[in-house]
Amino acid sequence: MSPRKNRRAASGRPARGGGASWAQETEEGPDGEWIVRSISGAGAAKPYRCPGCDQEIAPGVGHVVAWRAGDGGDDRRHWHRPCWQARNRRTPRVLRSRNAPRY
Repeated sequence: MSPRKNRRAASGRPARGGGASWAQETEEGPDGEWIVRSISGAGAAKPYRCPGCDQEIAPGVGHVVAWRAGDGGDDRRHWHRPCWQARNRRTPRVLRSRNAPRY
């Protein structure tokens, strides 16, 4: 069997499939209107810190990116999908530095 060849379209786009690795929608919640973009695992290239659980979202893990509608995306945050869905059921968190002791 011969090795597989990666073929690219002349325009520089992938020849097949090659659609976007995310889908975007608007969500209305008690905390306002949000633009939410779903990122596939293939589209997640670097680690992020989830503001819901304060844990790392590893590269290759699907997640969501959310920002308030009207902000232009300047304050985007990357969330685990379950953390985003549970954000209204959580109590407000106390902000601390990354090196603060955890008890």
